[in-house]
Amino acid sequence: MLDPKRGGSPAGQTFARSWGGSGSVIDIDGPVHWVEYGDPHAGSLPVVMVHGLGGSHLNWVRVAPALAERTRVLTVDLPGFGLSPAGKRQTGIPANVAVLHRFLTEVVGGPVILMGNSMGGMISMFEASAHPDAVAALVLVDPALPAAQRMPHPRIAAQFAMYMTPFVGERYLQYSSRRMTDRQLVERVIDLCFADPARASEDVLEAATELAKYRREQPSQDAAFLQASRSLMRVMARPQRYLQAMRALEQPVLLLHGDRDRLVPVAAARKVAADNPRWDTVVLPGVGHTPQLEMPDAVLEHVLTWIDRHGLV
Repeated sequence: MLDPKRGGSPAGQTFARSWGGSGSVIDIDGPVHWVEYGDPHAGSLPVVMVHGLGGSHLNWVRVAPALAERTRVLTVDLPGFGLSPAGKRQTGIPANVAVLHRFLTEVVGGPVILMGNSMGGMISMFEASAHPDAVAALVLVDPALPAAQRMPHPRIAAQFAMYMTPFVGERYLQYSSRRMTDRQLVERVIDLCFADPARASEDVLEAATELAKYRREQPSQDAAFLQASRSLMRVMARPQRYLQAMRALEQPVLLLHGDRDRLVPVAAARKVAADNPRWDTVVLPGVGHTPQLEMPDAVLEHVLTWIDRHGLV
């Protein structure tokens, strides 16, 4: 492991403390916060977990501690999300692929298993395709994918149409932020991402509410979110490079996808799985867009079985 310039993150340690993680910060043209679980000197392949649009290191707290019993686990906040302020940095897909690569190089210092959810899955695939020596294997959890025959849920399509429209997206985020409490903002995301919101962990909801309160007080968070969402949609509008990156992957890939995902329909996952038959694919019944939060035990079972079969950890 390389020796990055670390700085403790009291806020990060507060959010992760219940799950045994330790928060740190490295300077990658600005602060990048991450939480580490397990032995930092473990000899096996570490797992680096990458959240989706609007997410953070908290998206992984229901699976990271258990996986850390086997190997080192790091959950990173991309610039503009969680406890990593964007500052003057770009927050689109290419910029965050570059940040992720530097994180792998400067913090981990060797090959990893990348585990990405939603936008984090897209970023992980671009990183693995561009830098195959840095990524030994991929776990994709409901990654952002081009639409298949079935279009996204009408509510999702309308929301992203607002995000894409100049001035409208900014006004929408400002309005929704003002009219909702921190807890309501978190519950809105749960309602969108879970097939059954009753499965949400109260501990995670409380930590996410604390984080929402912290982020509400930070400047430019809406601008960072909109830049990332618009970048993601541009990739989707012209997906040829993205699909080429998928086909170029030579590493073992596990694709996990909830069949009740409203953001990325399961039809899109089935299409990508058919186009990439070397991948291992599991469709999770009755699960939404963030299975690692909604059904963590099922996700861990499939991931550990797959890791053992490939002898990765």
